[in-house]
Amino acid sequence: MLITRYLDRGGKPAVGLHREEGLRPLVGVASIGQLLRMSAADIRSVCTQPAVSPVLEPDFTLLPPIDSLMEVWAAGVTYRRSREARVLESDQSADVYERVYDAERPELFFKSVAWRVTGHGETVSVRQDSAINVPEPELALVLNSRGEIVGYTVCNDVSSRSIEGLNPLYLPQAKVYLGACAVGPAIRPAWEVNDPYRLGIHIRIERAGQTVWEDRANTSGLHRKLGDLAQYLGREDYFPDGVILSTGTSLVPELPFTLEPHDLVRIEIDEVGVLESRVVGGRQHMRWLQESLLDPAVRDCVPEALLGS
Repeated sequence: MLITRYLDRGGKPAVGLHREEGLRPLVGVASIGQLLRMSAADIRSVCTQPAVSPVLEPDFTLLPPIDSLMEVWAAGVTYRRSREARVLESDQSADVYERVYDAERPELFFKSVAWRVTGHGETVSVRQDSAINVPEPELALVLNSRGEIVGYTVCNDVSSRSIEGLNPLYLPQAKVYLGACAVGPAIRPAWEVNDPYRLGIHIRIERAGQTVWEDRANTSGLHRKLGDLAQYLGREDYFPDGVILSTGTSLVPELPFTLEPHDLVRIEIDEVGVLESRVVGGRQHMRWLQESLLDPAVRDCVPEALLGS
C-alpha cells in the first residue's frame, strides 16, 4: 500500500491509497496534512478499512506527498561515508564533522517548506554559483503531529558541496534553495516495513543516456536510531500537519563529480519506492513549480516577484 497525493480530474490535489488493483481516493481525507494530524493508530485504521471508492484511471498526475503546513527537515553525518565526505570537502573545519558524528545530539537542519518540494518525474536544480553539486539519496521518515513515525518515503537532498565545504555556516545556502528537495513517489506506511534498518538504497545518474555514476548502500549503516532523530526534532518544535525528516546519506560521489543540467537521477529504496528527477540549472528553470503545482491558497502567499522571476 502507498499513501499517494495526486491531481484529481478537476485539477485539485487529492489523497488516495495505491494498492495492487490501482489507486482509490481516500474518503474523508483531503490532504496529507489532515491525515498526519491523526494518531498513528487512527492513520492505520483509516488506511486499512475496506475500500469504498472506485479505482481511478491510470492517467492520474502524481504529486509529492507533502502539503499544507508540512516541512522537510534533514539529518546530517548519520553514516560514516557522509562524515568522510564532509571532512574531505572542508579545508578548515573538518573537525566539526568528526565531532558531530559521535556526539549525542544529531545534526538536524531545515530543508524545505511544502510548496518548494518536487516529486517523482519532476525536476531538481543545481545552484549556478556552486561548482560541485550532488544528489543525496536518503530514507525519509514521515512523522505525524505527535512525532510518531507513521511512514517512509524517498528524499533527494540536493546539496552544493563547494559552498558547504567553504564554511559550516554556509550550510543553509548549500542545502536550502528553489529546486533543492525532491520527495516521493508516495508514503509507505510504517506498519508495512518490517525492518527500516535493512533497506537497500540504489542511486543511478544518467547523462545523455549513459550511466555516469551508480552506487548502492543499506540503512544498516545508519549511525543513529530513527526514533532518536524524530525525538530530537520534536523536542522544542511542533509540526501541526506533520513533517518529513530525511535521515542522511551514505552515497556520495567522489570529488570532483558534479551534477549537470539534463542529468537524470534515479533513487530506489527497497520497500519504499523509486524517485526520479531531471536536473536543471538555476531557479529560472523552476518557474513551473509556482505556476502549475501550487495550491491556490499557497499561491496567494507567494510574492509576485518570485512568480515572475
